[in-house]
Amino acid sequence: MKNEVLKAIQYRRTVTQNNFTDQDISREDLLTILEAANAAPTHKRTQPWRFVVFQKEGLQRLGTALSGIYKEITPAEKYSEATEVNMGKKATTANVAIAIVVNYTGELPEWEELAATSCAVQNLWLAAHSLGIGGYWATPGLINHLGSFLKLEENQKCIGLFYLGHHNSEPREPLRGAIEEKIRWEE
Repeated sequence: MKNEVLKAIQYRRTVTQNNFTDQDISREDLLTILEAANAAPTHKRTQPWRFVVFQKEGLQRLGTALSGIYKEITPAEKYSEATEVNMGKKATTANVAIAIVVNYTGELPEWEELAATSCAVQNLWLAAHSLGIGGYWATPGLINHLGSFLKLEENQKCIGLFYLGHHNSEPREPLRGAIEEKIRWEE
């Protein structure tokens, strides 16, 4: 059998709100998950990842903000009340939502800071998985309008929301194409 790290990498998957239970995620587990994110590789030790964690009433405020932003920026011909409600519901039906923020330092190309933050998110996801907590990284277009709500600085950008929750979903085999189809060997 594979070691636990390789097994977690293979079996980590998206778990959405409709699979979440009502069980709270402890502060201790959240800190464990965020410490794992903080262990991501980073060029010149810029550590560009930042996180805004929403729980309880914070989830209500986030849901209200997302619904309001959707209503404000959506052209009338594309607006749907159901979508507006759903935007808020995604936040309020999670146990925790984490805004993922890149803090661009100016010391490195932006893509490197984005890549480092993405590595932090992968660590976050694997740590959550190891604790039996499911989740997923959502990237709705609304994140481009969350800056003032999140109180971001000029050099910061929200690149998604990570929704977390305990769940009772059964593990399933990963659905990936064969690695051989994605490699070209040069010997």
